[in-house]
Amino acid sequence: MHTFKQTGKHLSLQKWQVQNPNLVAGFTTRECGNSSMPFQSLNMGFHVNDDPIMVQKNRIQFAETIHFPVQNWVGSKQVHGANIVKVTKNVRGAGSLDFESAIPDTDGLYTADEDLLLTSLYADCVPLYFYAPNEKLVGLAHAGWKGTVAKIGPKMVETWCEKENADVQTIQAAIGPSIGDCCYEVDDRVISEVKAALAGFDDASVYKENENGKYQLNLQKLNEKLLLLAGLLPENITVSDQCTSCENDLFFSHRKDRGKTGRMMSFIGTKGV
Repeated sequence: MHTFKQTGKHLSLQKWQVQNPNLVAGFTTRECGNSSMPFQSLNMGFHVNDDPIMVQKNRIQFAETIHFPVQNWVGSKQVHGANIVKVTKNVRGAGSLDFESAIPDTDGLYTADEDLLLTSLYADCVPLYFYAPNEKLVGLAHAGWKGTVAKIGPKMVETWCEKENADVQTIQAAIGPSIGDCCYEVDDRVISEVKAALAGFDDASVYKENENGKYQLNLQKLNEKLLLLAGLLPENITVSDQCTSCENDLFFSHRKDRGKTGRMMSFIGTKGV
């Protein structure tokens, strides 16, 4: 069962949208855009050497699809780190129609403001979504293997609990489409970091060793495990079963496309009533 339901040509996080009809949350695909190969066709990333005019057209077109004005979007320059920034309406438009104005050196964004769409970009890394209904908080985190072992997911949870007085037992998380363990082989260096992040709480579903001495790593399961260790309840975590490398007709994949490809976008925001 897909956690993210296909709505037109994008995926929507319907479970949360049923809870709150004013919530807009989901994940773009590579379909129905304006970019040419190898960025065909709905490339949302300015930083991959696509024609910026085409990326702008893609974003404006998608803004109309989800009925959330592009001038209300905000994005960051992702660096595979664990820096998290709270944003407000004051930064609306940052990174929405160019790369230069995006919030620097940041892989996690959250807000309590309405009419602000948080965005993040992917081509195999794990999109993390966060929602605290009581505090009206929404957040996104970009978790490649480096961000994952740096515990960007747990850091979002800790930030909300410490700075926003959120109750860890009511925080919800969703783990979006990413490269699956079926397609993601890593070496000892990565697995040693994974083991350190798990701090003795190893889980057989997170990685398995191959005959060649390398490992198949399940980044989605690793993020789920780390969020559970951070105190989230199992029933408040939902995990996609879609692999961006396997479903290359639907998704861009950095690994499958050998580094020259476009980017999908995760997004979450609450519309003002």
